[in-house]
Amino acid sequence: MEYFKKMTGATKSPPMVSLSEIIWSWIGGFIGIGIVAYINYNLLSGKDLLMIVGSFGASAVLIYGAIKSPLAQPRNFVGGHIVSALTGVTSYQLFGSEMWLASAVAVATAIALMHLTKTLHPPGGATALIAVIGDKRIHDLGYLYALTPVGAGALILLTAALLVNNIPKNRKYPEYWF
Repeated sequence: MEYFKKMTGATKSPPMVSLSEIIWSWIGGFIGIGIVAYINYNLLSGKDLLMIVGSFGASAVLIYGAIKSPLAQPRNFVGGHIVSALTGVTSYQLFGSEMWLASAVAVATAIALMHLTKTLHPPGGATALIAVIGDKRIHDLGYLYALTPVGAGALILLTAALLVNNIPKNRKYPEYWF
């Protein structure tokens, strides 16, 4: 019975954020993802190169919409993606003949390594998984996947977050770098 009591929650949900916070989160998400997507679909089109991965959508929620969260800080954001990308590629190379195993090892190991390196960033789990379940273009990149699209895309998103999140007087990003 005590076990199930833990699932009831201890507090009420947080209060609604201000309209200004919603608008600035939207602007940041639009600009950051817009730049990365534009590069991906217009500048790299037809070159078998990528600049965008699905996990960037979840990262955008954190770095533009939850800017005070420890999970949204630059160390966690960039480091978590890179650690996870390297982990995912390694998992695919070692266990790719058994996709279920490669997938599970990639995500579980990425979580552990992000904890060990103090770079926990939840979308990193998706970055590791994408390295395993991605298409031939992802697999052909090998460890370059950690540099581009992951590292380069994360740096573009971070630059947009630094610029946009500091425009309003009541927003400050980052809380810390390291």
